Formats: sequence, structure tokens, C-alpha cells
Amino acid sequence: MLELSILGFLYERPLHGYELKERIQGLSGHVRPVSDGALYPAITRLVKNGLVDSHTEPGAGAAPRRTLSLTDAGRAELLARLRSPKDAEITDGQRFFTLLAFLGLLPGPAEQAAVLRRRKAFLDAPASFFYAEDAPVRAEDEPDPFRRGMLRIARATGTEEKAWLAETLDDLDRRAAASEGASAAPGPDRP
Repeated sequence: MLELSILGFLYERPLHGYELKERIQGLSGHVRPVSDGALYPAITRLVKNGLVDSHTEPGAGAAPRRTLSLTDAGRAELLARLRSPKDAEITDGQRFFTLLAFLGLLPGPAEQAAVLRRRKAFLDAPASFFYAEDAPVRAEDEPDPFRRGMLRIARATGTEEKAWLAETLDDLDRRAAASEGASAAPGPDRP
């Protein structure tokens, strides 16, 4: 997810390494802090693979600053990752939030909806943190108050996310249909 965050933030505009780290920290730092030991090797890999360009600019003070920008190959890679996220990026809540932060960069509502449908299918499958006889334990059946709390919080969050997904999918489907209708409509040169 670190590489996706790097590509996503650089898609918006070139950034200095420190600015990039601050943006990534803002997105997920409270859950998964980003260390220099993880960030800078990831940037180096992306530069080596031709996805990110790195060049030095004069700094505000005496020290020069390294500016990072996305290459055309980096843009294509980001869009490919957004179109076809790994299963863990759909099922893990924090990874999905990172994906969601950049999903709007996909150019079409149908592509965006396809990713959200994967998340909806995951949320619609019966699941729990705890199982009894291979069946998910419901909050109402859990005697431990702390586990019951986990289950209730997860259910409330899941209920709200499902409602948001339904609303957003309806909107994306309408936009996709309108876009298809507009491209199929006869123009001045078409009968």
C-alpha cells in the first residue's frame, strides 16, 4: 500500500520527499506509521523501475531538495493497480481506505464501480471475528462484553459502509449509463 500511496499522491502533483511522507502519514499514519526506512527504499524502487522521476532542486535554505514526480509509466501503473487491486486491498479495511483515497483517479465510473462491487461482495459474505461450530458468532450471542463490543462496532461500521456503497454504486451506474448513452447518441455526422 505504500507504493500505491506514493504513486497516488504524486499523480496529483510533484512533491518533495518530506511532503510525500507527511501526506502518507495523514492518510494512514495513525494506524500504520511510515518510517524513513520503508518510504525511501520504496521511492528508490519506483525510481529504478521508471515509475517515479527524482531530481534535485535548490532548497529554501542551503540544502538542495529532492523533488519526486510521476512518469507516464507511473501514471499507467497507478491506474492499473486501481483497476485491479489485490484481494487484500479489498478485504483489509485500512488497505481499502488507501485504495479508496485514489479511486477517483480512475477515468470512468464503470471502472470505479467494478472495484466497489468487489468490496460490496466481500462485505455481503457472512463473517465474524469469532466462530462457533464453523458459524460466525453474532454480537447478541457473545457472552464476553469486549468481544461483543468488537462485533457491534464492526456491524455498525459495516452497515454504514454498505449503505454508502449502495448509494455510490447507484450514482456511478447512472453516470456510466449516461456516458454510454451520450457516446451512442447520433452526432451531426452520424445518422
